[in-house]
Amino acid sequence: MTRRDSPSQSPHPSEASRRSGGGMAVSASLAGKVVLWTFYLVILYFCCIAAYQIRIYAITNYGYVIHEFDPWFNFRATKYLAEHGWHAFFHWFDYKVWYPLGRPVGTTIYPGMQITSVAIWRLLPYVMKAPLSLNDVCCLVPAWFGVSATMALGAFTAECTGTWSAGVASAAIMAIIPAHIMRSVAGGYDNESIALTAMCGTFYCWVRSLRADAHVSDGRATRDCYTFGVLTGLAYVYMVAAWGGYVFVLNMIGVHAAALVMLGRYSSKLHRAYSLFFVIGTLGATRVPPVNLAPLKSLEQMGPLLVFIVMQMLEYVEVQRRRKKLSFKQVLLLRLKVAVPCGLVLLMLAAALYPTGYFGPLSARVRSLFVKHTRTGNPLVDSVAEHQPANEQAYQHYLSHIYSIAPIGFGLSLLRWTDANLFLVLYGAVAYYFSNKMARLIILLGPVASALGGTAIGAAFDQLILRSIQRAMGWVVGVPVEEETEAPAGESAKVRRRKEAVKHKIDGLDRAKAVADMTVRTVDKVYNHPFSLAIRLALGLWLVYASVPTALDFYDYSHKLAESLSQPQIMFKAKLYNGQEVMVDDYREAYWWLRDHTPQDARVMAWWDYGYQITGIGERTTIADGNTWNHEHIATLGLILSAPEHKAHSIARHLADYVLVWAGGGGDDLAKSPHMARIGNSVYRDICPGDPTCSQFGFYQGGVPTPMMEQALLYKLVSYGRKDVPVNESLFQHVFTSKYGKVRIFKIRRVSLKSKKWVADPANRLCDAPGSWYCTGQYPPALAPLISRRKNFAQLEDFNTGRSKEDEEYDREYHERMSGKRSPAPAGPPPSPIKYVGCVGAEALLGEDRVYEGGGYGSSAEMGAAFAREFGMRYVALARVDEDGHAFAFSTLPKKSLMLDDDGCHTPCADDDRMACGCADELCGGLGAAPGEEHVRRWALYKVGAPPKKKRSSKDEV
Repeated sequence: MTRRDSPSQSPHPSEASRRSGGGMAVSASLAGKVVLWTFYLVILYFCCIAAYQIRIYAITNYGYVIHEFDPWFNFRATKYLAEHGWHAFFHWFDYKVWYPLGRPVGTTIYPGMQITSVAIWRLLPYVMKAPLSLNDVCCLVPAWFGVSATMALGAFTAECTGTWSAGVASAAIMAIIPAHIMRSVAGGYDNESIALTAMCGTFYCWVRSLRADAHVSDGRATRDCYTFGVLTGLAYVYMVAAWGGYVFVLNMIGVHAAALVMLGRYSSKLHRAYSLFFVIGTLGATRVPPVNLAPLKSLEQMGPLLVFIVMQMLEYVEVQRRRKKLSFKQVLLLRLKVAVPCGLVLLMLAAALYPTGYFGPLSARVRSLFVKHTRTGNPLVDSVAEHQPANEQAYQHYLSHIYSIAPIGFGLSLLRWTDANLFLVLYGAVAYYFSNKMARLIILLGPVASALGGTAIGAAFDQLILRSIQRAMGWVVGVPVEEETEAPAGESAKVRRRKEAVKHKIDGLDRAKAVADMTVRTVDKVYNHPFSLAIRLALGLWLVYASVPTALDFYDYSHKLAESLSQPQIMFKAKLYNGQEVMVDDYREAYWWLRDHTPQDARVMAWWDYGYQITGIGERTTIADGNTWNHEHIATLGLILSAPEHKAHSIARHLADYVLVWAGGGGDDLAKSPHMARIGNSVYRDICPGDPTCSQFGFYQGGVPTPMMEQALLYKLVSYGRKDVPVNESLFQHVFTSKYGKVRIFKIRRVSLKSKKWVADPANRLCDAPGSWYCTGQYPPALAPLISRRKNFAQLEDFNTGRSKEDEEYDREYHERMSGKRSPAPAGPPPSPIKYVGCVGAEALLGEDRVYEGGGYGSSAEMGAAFAREFGMRYVALARVDEDGHAFAFSTLPKKSLMLDDDGCHTPCADDDRMACGCADELCGGLGAAPGEEHVRRWALYKVGAPPKKKRSSKDEV
């Protein structure tokens, strides 16, 4: 008989039973984890599919088309990198833009997206039989990175909350939440589309670097803080290369580190992680051309630098504490001894550098996040709708049901204090504050709203369903359940049992704690009683059942909004008056005409919005574009467009060969005209003397132009074709109007060839060094008198620039007028036949045939009336938001019994305080929404008289 068969070696029956039970327990535990992780991975897989599919509506409906304005510059820069290589790209001075100055693209671009796209494009042939074109890759990059941002956000949430249930739930939300989709639809080739992946990745690496290690004690550094500290720095460098919003990421991590210190959670782990992040991140950031030395000079980035310095002082004290075994009081004294002299040195250094202009000022956009009013003082920044404050309607629009769920997750996060979870709390508070100040920053709220929504859903799933099932299965197979999600990440079961043993040692002075411990154990026993488990499980299953309609509604809403956000804007579907649906492609049609019918050296003058498209599609030189780096140059453009024909021609002939204007209503150039005059007047104060808002550059009641508007070049070019608005064709010759009248192009006659040749001569460029690539163009000598009288626009935020009393008065009056405190009505002819007839609060009362228009048409009774007449309607309803508003043309007046009469109804119009324009949202003050209405509105109703009898041409049918 072998040794194995010997009876003496056989285990005792009870021992064998224990071994058998232990093996069964391990197997059951392993099987449970496999099932759970399979469940998680399947959901994450479908999250990826959903995140991709919801972003490709544009490809499905319109094909591989680059959208809007900025994406066209990004695509053009990507093509340049692909065709000319790395060195040429970073030494690219583009003379086809910002004529005659040009733009040093190589030192003013965040190149992360271009580098990423070209790298993907060059790798694809190795993995695909039919590789995509560069255009197709650029169209798909936002959708691809929408998927990666979804996964990064899931990992970030799981690390903060300590449970992958929350991570998976947050990924499911992030995949389809409109606040993320708004900047990541296919074709929307903008920096934000890849920046969210970089941001979520940086945040994940940061909180991961702070995970506790059971094998490290006494506040010492961990292995993770080194590994993930380095990865945080590298991820941050990519974030800097991708988007100018990197400042938010830097300050968010700095605020979190500072908060940990103030809460007494400083450790060498925190020091190593932050120091590695800051050093690697700063070194890498300074290599990104637009950033350069900003991390060491910009006021926006001084906070994180100060945190880094404080960290070094604290670590010195921490090393001394461990080495000399200092007491708490000795540590405090040592910190004070180190902090006082270091603080004095920093103060003296700052005092010495400040007068020299070393510290860069806060930008207008950043300062607007902290001032009480909604205006920055810079009419160029104020002209961008995205820079206005967000409101509840915007949150509901971009967050949908998550707007209600996220606060629950925020409250739950306050109950779990770990280093990582504190970051989630701070991120939620900071992102909400800044998005409330600027609507564009709702994009920053999307990830944290998804994380907090996932936290709420994950907590409910864990406590009501998962833990109940695990506890019940544990009883069945004899497996003890360890509450992993309740313990700090990285803490082993052995260490937890040791802590429990220590906690339960009772002596005579610890009876209060014993009572508390007993209470906790009693509550835990009741909470995990079989009856309680049954109730929890039933409640969890009921919540799942009850949440299905809401989840489906959120899914459907997100898809509908995604399809709407996926419209390229450069082309769109519309209906003719006969009901026929057509594709309006006027803008590309106009740019293609420029490309095919004008000389290659042709210069095209247009408002700065269209510059990227003209250069990217039309391949022609432009005067200005969306980079908006030179306020004075854009003001010169505003001067030309708002000036009378002869004056405008005397300037334009030295700068351009063609003028392009957007017409046809909607957001055309007449709707933007107030901004053009204001921006021009901020530099050329004689455009609107004594009136920073240029209220004389507009329309009277009934759409009658003021004398200044009537004489303006812009008004005549946009209104071309009307018999009462003649254009001097000896100065500006009409050469093209698009199919539906959305774009008109005029050739400038008697162009100064002398000025054109002078600008084209390389000898007339100013180089920073002999033989350098960095050579800025100059204005031709003929414009020297004009340029010399420009007033350099010193922004309100520029602390290094002294301002005269005249500038102070100009800025004060600008704010007063823009806030409505001073809104003089333009003097002019008697009012045209337009009559205020009442006010309602419900949009549905305006009838089924109502036609909508936004922008300036909703804040001006004159423009609103003109809009109604254009559509043959007898009435117009106005609801002012700010400078802009909402307008409906309609034909049937509501009954008098349904009319309202409150302060909101009589809110003055933006251009004439004699007229009421109603109100919308926050402008209505404390008024409530009308019964059955979701949004607060007070529609001021006007009768505009009989509709015109003119016959529309086919070009006016859209």
